[in-house]
Amino acid sequence: MSEAGPTDAVGNGAPRLRRINDGPGRVLLVVYVVFAISAGARAVFQIATQFSDAPVAFLLSAFSALVYLVAAVAIGQGRRGLALVAVWIELVGVLAVGLFSVVAAGDFPRSTVWSDFGIGYGFVPVILPILGLLWLRRHRPTPAG
Repeated sequence: MSEAGPTDAVGNGAPRLRRINDGPGRVLLVVYVVFAISAGARAVFQIATQFSDAPVAFLLSAFSALVYLVAAVAIGQGRRGLALVAVWIELVGVLAVGLFSVVAAGDFPRSTVWSDFGIGYGFVPVILPILGLLWLRRHRPTPAG
């Protein structure tokens, strides 16, 4: 058995490349698309109808939607480097906004997607980047040789 890994469908012995959007990566991609749409729709509605109530919170929701969108596109296109950047930004954002929204709750009169570490979304916003980073780490390019 070869150390190169599984062979391609033709069976010619060439190693099959592992893509970040295959297998469980597709589930990750779907979750990012769903979050991009839901966070984006929420932000657009809040900015259009209630912006003066909590502009920072609503702009943070729009930013989170943009990050989810970039992560989804990067994973969908198999662009691991861009996906890593987006998912790291997501993790730092959800941890910072989550912590700040707990410590200085008065500064967040309305919640964002990342408030309280994503409690309004079942904590998926704090779990998703961790799963994303683990998946991307598992699918590192292997050195040629």
